[in-house]
Amino acid sequence: MALRGHQRPLRLERLDSAVSSFSASLDHYDLQEDADELDMGCSADHCDGKLLESRNIPFQAVYTFVPFKSVDCTVFLEDVPILVHVTEVERFTCTRVLNPNLYTIELSHGNFTWKIKRRFKHFQTLHQELLKFKALLKIPLPSRIHSVKRRSFKGHRRSQGGHIPTLPRRPDALVKEEQLISRKMQLEDYLKNILKRSLYRNHPATLEFLEVSQISFVKELGPKGIEGLILKKSGGNTFPVCYWCGSNSVCYRWSKRWLVVKDSFVLYMRPEDGQVGTVILYDKGFHIKIGTQETGVRHGVTIENLCRQLSRAVRAITDPRALTIKCSTYRQARWWGHSIDDFAQRFGQDFLRENRHGSFAPARENTTAQWFVNAAGYFDAIADALEGAKEEIFITAWWYRLDSASIIPLVPRLSPEIFLRRPVVDGNTWRLDHVLKRKAEQGVKICVLLYKEVEVILGLNSEYTKKTLMGLHSNIMVIRHPDHVPSTALLWAHHEKSVVIDQSLAFLGGIDLAYGRWDDTQHRLTDVGSVRRSPQPSPALSPSLTRQSAATVLEEDEEIRFSVVVDEGLLSGDETGDLVEEQGENSSTLSPCNSKPHTAALDDKSRHSLEATESKHCSSRNSVSSRSLPARDWYSKSLSLRSSDSYSLGLPPLHLLPHDFIDRYKTPRMPWHDIGVAVHGKAARDVARHFIQRWNFTKLVKKRSGATGYPCLMPKSLSTPSEPPEMRGKCTQANVQVLRSVCQWSIGTKVHEESIHLAYISAIQNSKHFIYIENQFFISCADKTIHNSIGDAITERILRAYREKKKFRVYVVMPLLPGFEGDISSGGGQAIKAIMYFNYRTMCRGDHSIIERLKCVMSDCWINYISFCGMRTHADLDGRLVTELIYVHSKLMIVDDCTVIIGSANINDRSMLGKRDSEMAVVVEDTELQDSLMDGENYQAGRFALSLRVECFRLVLGLMGDCSLDISDPVSDHFYKEIWMVTAARNASVYDKVFRCLPTDAVLNYKILREYMSRSCMATEDPIQACAELRKVRGFLVQFPLYFLSEENLFPSLNSKEGIMPMELWT
Repeated sequence: MALRGHQRPLRLERLDSAVSSFSASLDHYDLQEDADELDMGCSADHCDGKLLESRNIPFQAVYTFVPFKSVDCTVFLEDVPILVHVTEVERFTCTRVLNPNLYTIELSHGNFTWKIKRRFKHFQTLHQELLKFKALLKIPLPSRIHSVKRRSFKGHRRSQGGHIPTLPRRPDALVKEEQLISRKMQLEDYLKNILKRSLYRNHPATLEFLEVSQISFVKELGPKGIEGLILKKSGGNTFPVCYWCGSNSVCYRWSKRWLVVKDSFVLYMRPEDGQVGTVILYDKGFHIKIGTQETGVRHGVTIENLCRQLSRAVRAITDPRALTIKCSTYRQARWWGHSIDDFAQRFGQDFLRENRHGSFAPARENTTAQWFVNAAGYFDAIADALEGAKEEIFITAWWYRLDSASIIPLVPRLSPEIFLRRPVVDGNTWRLDHVLKRKAEQGVKICVLLYKEVEVILGLNSEYTKKTLMGLHSNIMVIRHPDHVPSTALLWAHHEKSVVIDQSLAFLGGIDLAYGRWDDTQHRLTDVGSVRRSPQPSPALSPSLTRQSAATVLEEDEEIRFSVVVDEGLLSGDETGDLVEEQGENSSTLSPCNSKPHTAALDDKSRHSLEATESKHCSSRNSVSSRSLPARDWYSKSLSLRSSDSYSLGLPPLHLLPHDFIDRYKTPRMPWHDIGVAVHGKAARDVARHFIQRWNFTKLVKKRSGATGYPCLMPKSLSTPSEPPEMRGKCTQANVQVLRSVCQWSIGTKVHEESIHLAYISAIQNSKHFIYIENQFFISCADKTIHNSIGDAITERILRAYREKKKFRVYVVMPLLPGFEGDISSGGGQAIKAIMYFNYRTMCRGDHSIIERLKCVMSDCWINYISFCGMRTHADLDGRLVTELIYVHSKLMIVDDCTVIIGSANINDRSMLGKRDSEMAVVVEDTELQDSLMDGENYQAGRFALSLRVECFRLVLGLMGDCSLDISDPVSDHFYKEIWMVTAARNASVYDKVFRCLPTDAVLNYKILREYMSRSCMATEDPIQACAELRKVRGFLVQFPLYFLSEENLFPSLNSKEGIMPMELWT
């Protein structure tokens, strides 16, 4: 009887007692009833094996579980029968006198099959519950649930006959062994006929008898495993005064929970509300313990993994996250333990075994993968994928923060107002927040994991993002992590960037869904509708030598007109004004015109991530890169075609701003070079699994916040086919393995994982011909300060090639200057110098550096093996020549045109060691091969790796659409020396000559720096000659200035804030 609460009216209690007495007086073995009770939706013919086509329970049902006794509780597939077969009887006459027979019952429902073990007493209990239920339906009790059941009972009447056979009267103790076959048939017939009637089939007693629940037949969650009611104890439910008592019947408060075992996880649910309490994922630490000696509890079973313990053990007293479950007998405990272990071993081997590189997931064969160079195509693909989402969207990203001291936004965040598709021709249709709101209104569940910065230091800009997204719709759920008290993760950050669609398609890499990220192969410097204020052309400059001609921009401007734009710097705290972003491919930006000089508060950024590097803050850039700009007028440049990253305190809300605050005719934007990747199928499931593990862990540690109201997430089964939306562009089949850097603070695991680091080392050590690296940092070569050994592996590989007298090339492309605030042209910028110190220490300065170690063996021949380059471009901005470095933000390595690693991990200790920032990457190994060249000989290159390498080479060398130069052989002397090295050296020389830009090999110390900056440059003195020189530039590649400030100690002084910061912050 389903009555709410414990305070029922006395009259109803008496009525209940009377009904119980009445049902007890019935024939307990006879449940025959009128023919009109038969549920003809599951006829006898069907139960004999003629299956109807399954109607699957949608996966989104996992978000809408209801109480187990609710009339809305949906368990079984519609119009699909349950087939029953009693297959085995075990007889225990010595230990079980009254119930000696144990029946093994095989059941199937659609494509699901499972086994249960029952004794005759369980049949009797079920029969009594159904008798009582039947009797109650005859009485009009004043209960809503009861009334619904009565109406349902009346609505199920049919015209055809049939009856339910009686339950055998004779107890098992009196059944002889030769009568067991007949006994099996009687019980089997009883169950078959009970299950014909939906009213009895859906009764809670029947569901418990069959070990099924709302989660059992969700196709996407995989095969049905063991389920059932258990008694559990949470660590928080002990009585403090009894901690030392040791009595499991007195000290603990036990609760009924429904335990479910699936092919990659174990969970429990609360029957009273149907909510999932905990999800425990299989991993290589997953382990089962049985018995009092091992668990500390009589008839106990302990389930452990690397992240937590589900413990039926007294040790749960000391672990507030542990779960204690009590079994009634040792046989039951052993059956639970063995069943869970057998099911896990049968279906969960992918996660239970030790995988390559120590990753949590194995390599996935025949995985569809697609690369993206720069964010234009990446954002466009994400827009299509988001629009095609049907069930779930998972997003992890990096967040903007504002430096409260320097008034400079240092780190990009997930920006709800960015446009994913450009040019903007459909209004706000493709603005990220509009896309997410549209999908949420369609019922898609959207989960966002947000890195929570240190509040006092960085401000609550992640709070703004959280409020903005959650205010759109209730289906959008946002959790921030970590809470820095009591957590000790003050220096580390969640740095991964990923988008997962329906656990079937995953995007990841270095590209954030943030302002300043959108860019394409042109890497424009101009961010205006026209590159000149007036229609009169400058007599000195020719559009043909600029990266973006006036004609091109004017053509775009005719299609889309500008409107008010959102500046990411101002979108902080609670300022959420009615904002409208740019409506154009080349959109305008916001920034203060008269920003005051400031002092960089790098400890603010320092406490989090060197990816506070993410945005370039160029008081340095303005004086370094564009000589025509006043050094102190601007503190940063526009980071995207759409927005700036400068702002000032005291400005009015954005919706009140009448115009842009950056003069785009004076300030060039800084282009952004980045790499992303999309993977389908099982690899996407692995990315989703990582997100789910982070989400559930964060939900657990944030018990006192609103996150506890969010659902626990469940990974979809690898056995169910995934159907990701079709993607435009060239996709390739390859072997893909998901890698990550995680540890206790970031995901709760007791053993840290550094599979990205190990994959880098393995790929380098096994390389045969060349290595191509694009990365935002290059901090390596292990010693007492640095611990990752990527630089050491590169050095050893080059030395091996030298000893074997074989050609081997290493290409490293990185930013010319770190992305921190400060003016290096005047000797400032302590954070810039700190990163430069460690970058140069890895490349060429000090005994541990790569070049110095190579010189000790091969003198100056090292130049034949490794090159360090950056990227730079120039443009005509309002009749003036300007230049700017291109910020290389990629995290890419290509090896031998066969192996590719793409992710969010920089080459430094923060990203690689696993104990610091959390990261995610994939290693793609080609299986589709095509003819190519390697050192002049025929070579079978991988389709994915080769196409990506060729795209990167064409972009940096200025060969997009130009096939005049052969770049198919990255090892040949012709390409390495005559194309790559010559192009980089020539471009760098021209830029030094025309713009006198920094960094440069001509500047060895601060004295020379001051003299160098005091001289005017050709771009301002003789524009015509400058144009002639710039015609020699091809592409974006420039030689890295290895001798820049080589006579100075770049490490921050101890009397600076940066100097007293922990060394780990910079490395």
